[in-house]
Amino acid sequence: MVKNSNDEKIKQSLMAAHLYYEENKGQSEIANQLGISRPTVSRLLQQAKQLGFVKIQIENPLLDAKELENLLNKKYHATIKVVPTNYRNKTAIFDSVGAYTADYLMKIVKPGDIIGIGWGKTIHAVTNQLEKQSVKDVRVVQLKGSVSIGECEETYAYESINELAYAFNTKANYLPLPTIFDNQLTRELVEQDRFIKDVLELGRKANIALFTVGTVRKEALLFQQGYLNEDQKAELQLHAVGDVVSRFIDSKGQIVNNELNNRTIGIELEELKAKDSSIIIASGLGKVAGVHTVLSSGYANLGIFDSALAHKGGN
Repeated sequence: MVKNSNDEKIKQSLMAAHLYYEENKGQSEIANQLGISRPTVSRLLQQAKQLGFVKIQIENPLLDAKELENLLNKKYHATIKVVPTNYRNKTAIFDSVGAYTADYLMKIVKPGDIIGIGWGKTIHAVTNQLEKQSVKDVRVVQLKGSVSIGECEETYAYESINELAYAFNTKANYLPLPTIFDNQLTRELVEQDRFIKDVLELGRKANIALFTVGTVRKEALLFQQGYLNEDQKAELQLHAVGDVVSRFIDSKGQIVNNELNNRTIGIELEELKAKDSSIIIASGLGKVAGVHTVLSSGYANLGIFDSALAHKGGN
């Protein structure tokens, strides 16, 4: 018996819609999985809307975002920017927060500013959406060590600082070192090097800092880099809410493991408080606890978040 071709198209349309809207897969990825072309995926998604399989509700998120900003500004005594992201595709949400932050950064940077940045996918979502600027005498610097010692997910450390440097017509100041050294003495000796000392000092002088907060889930980037043994990971998962510039903190904003922290190179948490603009950017509900702690502890005076994360933070 030959199957009805229309039924097959409907099934394919449903599958494409499921993969796109519920599993957050891109159209190219769906095309590869289903063995069809990307334009066909686009047509299937359009068909899913036309047949009523997918219903998109348009709301006015701007008013909601403004209310959230006012609530969070008062709660944390900081400037909070909420990016309206009332849709389910995680990649789209991530990119929207990155684009908003890139636009914000391009507006506030002025001649003579020093911008210090962390690294990771969140930071790269900002820097890869920056446009070429005409602001003079801007300097950019990495705020923490940027070399991985194990096989892990891409940190985008060099891409991010290079994109930032390109946007502001300046050179990148790298900190080409392990994030965490084997022992404190080695870290202290390395910091005596004239080049390293100058880069660290530039990070301290930065009047703008851009960073995110990591998690302590098993897939966390720092957990994949080969610096931590299983006992250390277990301790951090038990006591820490996340990391800020690779320094793990508890729910009160205090360092969790001092021995580990003493082996970590880069800007200190207290130094973030002295910045004119200490900006935390985050997306995703997995970062709620970390964001709350960073803002409550005063490590950031400005936060940029997606609306779902902001809603949780406002509760």
